[in-house]
Amino acid sequence: MSTLNLAENIIRLRHDKKITQEQLEDFVGVTKASVSKWETRQSMPDILLLTQLAAFFDVTIDELLGYAPQLSKEQMQKIYLDFTAAFAEEAFDDVIERVGKTEKEYYSCYPFLYQVTLLYLNHFMLAGDKEKQKEILEKALHLCDHILADCKEISICNETAVLRAMALLQLGKAPEVIESLKEIANPVSAARQSGSVMVQAYQVAGELEKADSFTQINMYNEVVALVGWSTEYIAIHSDNLAVCEETIRRIDMVAEAYDLIHLNGNCMALFRYQAAIMYCIQGKKEKAVSFMRGFVEAIENLLTKDGLILHGDSYFPKLDQWIQEQEFGGNPPRDKKVIWNSAIQAFEHPAFAALSEEKAFTDMKEELIRKSKNI
Repeated sequence: MSTLNLAENIIRLRHDKKITQEQLEDFVGVTKASVSKWETRQSMPDILLLTQLAAFFDVTIDELLGYAPQLSKEQMQKIYLDFTAAFAEEAFDDVIERVGKTEKEYYSCYPFLYQVTLLYLNHFMLAGDKEKQKEILEKALHLCDHILADCKEISICNETAVLRAMALLQLGKAPEVIESLKEIANPVSAARQSGSVMVQAYQVAGELEKADSFTQINMYNEVVALVGWSTEYIAIHSDNLAVCEETIRRIDMVAEAYDLIHLNGNCMALFRYQAAIMYCIQGKKEKAVSFMRGFVEAIENLLTKDGLILHGDSYFPKLDQWIQEQEFGGNPPRDKKVIWNSAIQAFEHPAFAALSEEKAFTDMKEELIRKSKNI
């Protein structure tokens, strides 16, 4: 990431103008050897001289200092991924302190602050005790409020509003979530028709490649969303076995048709996990174990060499370029080790107390723990 490089910048700018240290001293009216001390980091120019130096070199003060308040997409991606790796290997408090310092350094780079919020939401559970977790969620909430108050990009604000709702939900503030999202999440909003209108416009304009790409992206997102909604549907109807099993039957057909275990293993892992919880609630131990086995298989497939990186396939060939253009370029929002440990923790759900004596269930957990030591 960028750091202040005033000394190096004065040297470079002076050389570009082909002037001596003495000539610069005469222009700004400082004592002999002042510029030499600036360039060797023995001292710093008085703050009142910065505007004069910037004007002389025809640069902004930020450029003179070497300060870049905005980050490139590549820089943001690298910082985020470096932090995800650090969360997997280092003490949580040390990493979160560094995240906080970086957040303050780029407090006006709103796309980056959005990613920092994601970082908090994806890792707060590693904080240990509930109070520390709450503290991290409050950090995320504060950051969301700052973005929403000062950012002028509508797309970032809309995405941030969703992250803010997620933080509120984790803090147990469901009524506030409902109030904040009731307009954005309106299922009959005209904005939800924008994709179809866009494809038609591309076709009329003769931009068939764009129409094709845009359609593939939306088809993929809708299929993944269908699995996500169905996961929630099972959770809502966990007391109704007939509804849940019909939902499972239908999603199994969709998953097979679109090869979702390879295309987006994460959504299938979550679906199978929720189905296992439902079967426990229904007292169907054998089926619960079967779906937990499916959950483990999805996680193991996800954590293979290429499984974590989102990608297209022969049916969705246009996805690859789109994925690479996204914030993380297809990379996961959490490190492999963190995901693996979360999978192990998933076995501790209260609903699985009924499976504590089932050998197949305990064997799966022990196998995950053994494999985690080799990551």
